[in-house]
Amino acid sequence: MARRGDSLELAVLGLLHESPMHGYELRKQLNAVLGWGRLLSYGSLYPALKRMLKAGWIAEQSRTGTAGTGSVGVSRRQRIVYELTPAGEARFADLMGQAGPAAWEDENFDVRFAFFSRTDMEIRLRILEGRRTRLEERLERVQGQLERTQKQMDRYAMELQRHGVESVQREVRWLSDLIAAERDAGDQGPVDNQPTENA
Repeated sequence: MARRGDSLELAVLGLLHESPMHGYELRKQLNAVLGWGRLLSYGSLYPALKRMLKAGWIAEQSRTGTAGTGSVGVSRRQRIVYELTPAGEARFADLMGQAGPAAWEDENFDVRFAFFSRTDMEIRLRILEGRRTRLEERLERVQGQLERTQKQMDRYAMELQRHGVESVQREVRWLSDLIAAERDAGDQGPVDNQPTENA
């Protein structure tokens, strides 16, 4: 997975894996649960849903809903609900089984992590370790640049750089804790995998 569209595809498949949803509910879950830095528009979601329908990964079901609260003049309208097909379940399993470099890049990691409870422990470890290594490389590079350029920066630029370094250091510590917990769980045998929240 390398494009944002691929991340969106994985997120949609993962949410529909939990339960069927209509477009509004799906968009709300994508924006709230995955916590993306920018809101997902219907202009991004519906073309992705159409591609996934065409691929046979999801199916549409029309369900009748009610509008209004009174018994007189209640209108009924059709609502399209999206659900995962067997091909969609296989696609989701395939995507969650991938543990290459794209899985730990900024664009994909949060989406993958949101569905970690459906991922094999060895794959989770590979992704967490890959992410940590990538961030450690980034940290080393940024700290080197900071040392070379700090004399040329004003204090606000310096504070922004320092904030960036501290953020990456925090994520590296968090990843190290997760990796240690995964290894401990692996040493103790099979456990019920619960999603871990990034506090």
